[in-house]
Amino acid sequence: MLDLLSDILTNLSMRGTLYFRTSFTKPWGVAVPSYENVARFHFAHRGSCLVKVDGVSDPITLAQGDLIIIPHGASHDLYCGREPEHTIMPLDAVLEKSGFDGSGVLVFGGDEPQSETQLICGHFSFNPKSRHILMERLPPFIHLTNYGETAGRWMEATLRVIGEEAGGQKMGGDLIALKMSEAILAQAIRSYIESDDARDTALSAFSDKNFSRAIDAFHKAPAERWTVESLAHAAGMSRTGFAVQFQKLMQMSPMEYVTA
Repeated sequence: MLDLLSDILTNLSMRGTLYFRTSFTKPWGVAVPSYENVARFHFAHRGSCLVKVDGVSDPITLAQGDLIIIPHGASHDLYCGREPEHTIMPLDAVLEKSGFDGSGVLVFGGDEPQSETQLICGHFSFNPKSRHILMERLPPFIHLTNYGETAGRWMEATLRVIGEEAGGQKMGGDLIALKMSEAILAQAIRSYIESDDARDTALSAFSDKNFSRAIDAFHKAPAERWTVESLAHAAGMSRTGFAVQFQKLMQMSPMEYVTA
């Protein structure tokens, strides 16, 4: 799955940007505007907050160690503390009020220093002319709880390094944090596709051993004259069985996928 996912993300011309590391104290709230052709992410390095994604009824609790990805660039509110309707401010206003110049740590909030929330926030932009159904069919948000521990020791160490490097004073720190965060995006999407949450969605073929083998074969040689029969052969299935099951899992025919 990782080779296939790497190919898809590479062809989307993904470019990452870390746009701030925070030190927020209660009460605080930031309204992040929508943006096309981006996937936004927030990692709770220390403390917690609530995330309200546009179009999603209930806020998500982002606890320490959690990661949330908003794959379609929807507007969302990050907040913590009393009366969020009075404390949430537009991102531009927060940046202006805090005096944040794009470097270091974004310090903002109220007078409760013991309630500090440190977030690492960034986004990945995609070429608007490059599309893929894998990204288009991701849900409004992907919430991975206790992400460092769940993803394994290497991811926990990566997140720790990002927390230390992002917005720091050491030379090359932002670049190091950015490149590591690209690996996190790929791993987070893979975790979602392989989870029970994706099992009943139009992305389940990507985690199926046979179908992912066929999709991977296509991505490795897209210029070949692919047919349903050759894709079925790559999957190790009969032509009819492959076509019927692919349509059921992906909600599109094999050749519609190839054409797209």
